[in-house]
Amino acid sequence: MPNLHLRGVVLPREEHGDDVRDVWVADGLISFEPVPDAVTVADGCWIVPGLVDAHCHVGIGPGGPVDLPEAAAQAEIDRDAGTLLIRDCGSPIDTRPLQQREDLPRLIRAGRHISRPKRYIPYLGVDVEDPADLPAAVAEQAAYGDGWVKLVGDWIDRGVGDLAPLWPEDVLAEAIEVAHGAGARVTAHVFSEDAVPGLVNAGIDCIEHGTGLSREVIDVMAERGTALVPTLINIENFPDIADKAAKYPRYAGHMRSLYANSRETVAQAIEAGVPVYAGTDAGGGIKHGRIADEIAALHSVGMSAEQAIGAASWAARRWLGMSSIAHGTPADLVVYDRDPRVDLAALRTPSLVVLRGRPMR
Repeated sequence: MPNLHLRGVVLPREEHGDDVRDVWVADGLISFEPVPDAVTVADGCWIVPGLVDAHCHVGIGPGGPVDLPEAAAQAEIDRDAGTLLIRDCGSPIDTRPLQQREDLPRLIRAGRHISRPKRYIPYLGVDVEDPADLPAAVAEQAAYGDGWVKLVGDWIDRGVGDLAPLWPEDVLAEAIEVAHGAGARVTAHVFSEDAVPGLVNAGIDCIEHGTGLSREVIDVMAERGTALVPTLINIENFPDIADKAAKYPRYAGHMRSLYANSRETVAQAIEAGVPVYAGTDAGGGIKHGRIADEIAALHSVGMSAEQAIGAASWAARRWLGMSSIAHGTPADLVVYDRDPRVDLAALRTPSLVVLRGRPMR
């Protein structure tokens, strides 16, 4: 592996300022001290810590579970878009072999979705017949995953014809305590207003989507540091979901209402100080490699351009316990020919991706 040299503006500004500086890479690690025989691979550029997709599904395609080679191809698409760290929010296949590949993004697995029978997408999750068995299922997925457990917090209940919570609050509290005792954090898919308070009150660590957040719940999340990954580009699918649900008019109307209020809801969460991170929900209906679209969407609802980039880079990396750009840390870098803070469209065309110290493109 050759030693590398890059010269440019290093983000974030709060850590590195706006001055041009030199960055070297040797043995897969970043150095701020000169490294002999380094090959200059970028000059006059902007250097960003590897992007993060904090809600991604490697192993799910439009038709459901995919095989491992296709899952690897999904991860390659994300990598080429600059995503070098993926928090996989539930996969029906065992993707641990992908973690052994040096050419694929770093992968933090949440195991499989935990749901109830007929209350989620078929074949993706682990079904728990009796809600009282949720803590045991959480313990199993905490042992199987990489420090995260994914719950399905709500889904359509065909008996009521609308979204409804899956779990009693006391069971949620016990299950989350079990996960925390095992050193894992818990997140949950949740759309509706009714399911969110029970999840937050039970001590959950993160909310996915969160279209039903009330101002009161937002304030509690901000106080506790409960994270939100809103997946704004996925929420754009709500009207289409509603159009296909004519058999359940109450549900269809609810999904349209959640969609109509979603941008204001996320804007309120950002303004209140809820930690908000970028996730595309790639897999199934969302194509991989769209992290730039989610960053732009976060900017459009109130984040500054630099905050939105950070939500998919240094801030998200810190939240997930990973390093950014510092002397002696792993060299996972994305390089751009123009300042992405001035023009977020620059994020769509990285000039260089360096993963584990190796140039990928």
